[in-house]
Order: sequence, then C-alpha cells, then structure tokens
Amino acid sequence: MGDRVRKAVLPVAGLGTRVLPGAKTTPKNMLNIVDRPILSYIVEEARAAGIEHFVFIVGRGQGAIEDYFDSNPEIEGALEAKGKTEILESVRRDLPRPGEMSFVRQMAPLGLGHAVWCARDIIGDEPFAVILPDMLMAADTPALAQAVAAHDQVGGNIVVVEPAPEGEAHKYGIVDLEGSEGRLNRMRGMVEKPAPGTEPSNLFISGRYILQPDIFPLLEKQGKGAGGEIQLTDAMAELMKVQPFHALEYEGQTFDCGDKIGLLRANVAFALRRPDLAEAARKAIAELL
Repeated sequence: MGDRVRKAVLPVAGLGTRVLPGAKTTPKNMLNIVDRPILSYIVEEARAAGIEHFVFIVGRGQGAIEDYFDSNPEIEGALEAKGKTEILESVRRDLPRPGEMSFVRQMAPLGLGHAVWCARDIIGDEPFAVILPDMLMAADTPALAQAVAAHDQVGGNIVVVEPAPEGEAHKYGIVDLEGSEGRLNRMRGMVEKPAPGTEPSNLFISGRYILQPDIFPLLEKQGKGAGGEIQLTDAMAELMKVQPFHALEYEGQTFDCGDKIGLLRANVAFALRRPDLAEAARKAIAELL
C-alpha cells in the first residue's frame, strides 16, 4: 500500500520539566534506562522497523544528543588498547551510518506540530514515522515495526494506541473508532483529555505515528491550539477529513519516561528483560522491598 516508511522524526527539544532537576544539564531523552540512554532504545526500535533516516528536532543545550551519536576516539581507543571488546561493541552499537541522522534546530518550543513541521524538507513527499522518545515501549515485536506492518496492510495514516489505566482516560488524547474488530480499526476522530465519562473509548494515543506528507501544508497554515502551541492532533483531525486514519492497539507495554515514576518503572522493567541482569535485578529489588 503506497510508499515504504523510511524516515522518522524524533522531537527531542522538550525541556523535561517533569524530570527536573535531572534534565537540567542532561537532555531528558539522554537519561539512562539501566545502562543506555532512552534514545538508544528508540533508535534500536526504529531501525528494527526499517527506518533508514532519523530526523532529530533539537533545542538549545542539547549537544549531548549529537555527541552521543558520534564516535569518541579517546574512549574507543582506550577500550581497544585494554582489549575490552564487548564494551567497545556496545559503545559503537548506536553509531549511525554516514548520512543516517539529521539534526534540525527548533528555535522556540512551539509545540509538537511545529517540531514535526521543522522536518518537512528532509522528509519530502513520502510517508514518515513520528516517535515520541519519552514514551519507551517494551514489546517482543518492536512497537514501530507493528505500526509499519499495519501501514503496509491499510496505507494512509496510523496512530498507535493502548488502553488507558482504569479511570485515567481523561488525562490523554483518546481515539474515537468506527468499529472494534481486532487490533486495527478505522478512526472517526480524536478527543484531547475528554471530560470524565465522555470518553469515546479507553484507548489513548501513545507516541508512535505514521503520517502522510500531506500533514505538512496543514501544519504550516495551522494556528496555535491548546497551551498556545501548534498541536499535531489539530492537523491530524484536519487530515482525517480527507484521508483514512487507523488506530493500532499494539502488543507491548509503554513507560512514560518524562515522568519520575515512569522512569523508575522503565529501569526496573528493562533490567528484568535483560538475560544478563534479570536475576541480579530481581534479587536487588526483592531486598529493597
């Protein structure tokens, strides 16, 4: 169905207000989950989904992101000299192939829609993924790969969703579906933070999208929405009038790493998923409890 999804936009310019002061000098997406920054997991997920080009939308003071995805001859040389090949491999694992990553500066925090619009010239005229990097997803088949498979099946635009915790749907962007057959259903609309009791479903938009390039002219024309920011959901609602959107209820578990407890939960969950650390992690957690 249409073109292959080859490019992804990663809006990383946020201030990380909910995880201050930890995010004061370290960009929030560079905070560690076990022994790697959040963005390392995100890039791994995207590569597994066939993404060939990453467009990072960065803000001031986020040079650490570019530095992380660059070689460090001193560290690599020292590891090589000491014969620490395993650690050297893990350090080099995230390094991009030449031209695989672009970094675009978002001069002012004008919202997610504006961040995505900043990538328009690099994305060009093809479908693309949007990955919200503070949403870390643990899944046997990577979340974005599930979304790409859904796009291959039905084309158009795909929004990854999952059930909101009991009684918390009013905190999220909730999808309104035409039906509820299986995990992939056509959308009728979306409601941002619906009043309790008015939710059209319990499925919230959880941070992975596949969008058609027709979203860019809509973002360009769009005025400010909620919070005085240019909202991606406003442009998506506009595009939905002329193009199909499907919601995919993915198989996996999401951790909101922009939140202190979410960050803690992600550290515990990802340590327990690691064959080399699971037993020691379980023991350490049990002792603390």
